[in-house]
Amino acid sequence: MSQNDSHLQESLVKSERVFDGGFLHINRDTVRLPDGKETFREYILHPGAVMMIPILDNGHVVMERQWRYPLGRAFLEFPAGKIDAGEPPLQTAIRELREETGYVAQKMTYLCTINNAISYSNEHIDFYLAEGLTAGERSLDDGEFLDVLSYPPQQILDWVKDGSITDVKTIIGAFWLEKIIKGEWPST
Repeated sequence: MSQNDSHLQESLVKSERVFDGGFLHINRDTVRLPDGKETFREYILHPGAVMMIPILDNGHVVMERQWRYPLGRAFLEFPAGKIDAGEPPLQTAIRELREETGYVAQKMTYLCTINNAISYSNEHIDFYLAEGLTAGERSLDDGEFLDVLSYPPQQILDWVKDGSITDVKTIIGAFWLEKIIKGEWPST
């Protein structure tokens, strides 16, 4: 998908950091629009993340149930985690899967990258399919609490359909999983 987008491009006039947190940072930039006018863009800077779709030998999929403070409730999600500075995404996927679920994968296959909040964040999430799982001990981060569960893929898709699963990365991962299981999209 290659197009000339120069007529849409905005150019930076000045950048200001308005919040510097331990994890997230927020910038407010002044930009010049294609018509020459100026406006501002506020956005969150995020280090990036990974998400794994771990498939057990019995065909069930490993999921996590975790409290998400901004929305005040627990969510059922695929395992995921933040990329540490300088860490390759594949290494993050291997580390996060083991830390959060205890599982180690014989095969970790890159699937895609999504940009999940393009209007207000530079966050991206790299998806991996984790196969050939061996159970082990979890090593949760300090202050991290979650349940590890497993479900048949159809149950996950049913929960997406009825609105029980609303996490966008998990919904997209469920659709990837469905396509892979049906042989419509290769997993290699």
